[in-house]
Amino acid sequence: MRKLLNEELSRKTVSEFKQSPKTPLVVVLDNVRSLHNVGSVFRTGDAFLIESLYLCGITGTPPNKEIQKTALGSTDTVDWKYFKTTKEAIDSLLQNGYKVYAIEQAENAVTLDKYSPAEGEKLALVFGHEVKGVEQEVIDNCTGVIEIPQAGTKHSLNIAVSAGIVIWDLFLKLNPLLANR
Repeated sequence: MRKLLNEELSRKTVSEFKQSPKTPLVVVLDNVRSLHNVGSVFRTGDAFLIESLYLCGITGTPPNKEIQKTALGSTDTVDWKYFKTTKEAIDSLLQNGYKVYAIEQAENAVTLDKYSPAEGEKLALVFGHEVKGVEQEVIDNCTGVIEIPQAGTKHSLNIAVSAGIVIWDLFLKLNPLLANR
């Protein structure tokens, strides 16, 4: 095995990224305070061609050098919008035909491994504040809740790690041809 060089990775240009078909997935950040977490979610969104990133409440927005540290330019590729409240973002998504799922530990949550989106379904995922998680008012307005099964003592993951796990899983489920390469 030989590690590939950067020029061998067939990376898209910003223009090619913008023109590429997107994974029908919007990611919503509900009052995420860490700018590094925001940048990391931008970068994950770029890797899996998400449709858009909604930044809500206290969540930082580009341009910002702390976001850029982890985003590494993905703020130029991933479309994003800012909403004063997460409820406004969810209302907009629901009105536009999206199913909106909070990523949280809650009663009647479906575990990620058991969740399977319907064909053609437009999805949005809400990730919450690093300490408080997704606000209950936000959960109350979601279509449902998806939980990442965990077996350790902490039962919590960093928001950027959670986003990476869930976005990757849904990327494969929404793009089944890629899962079989």
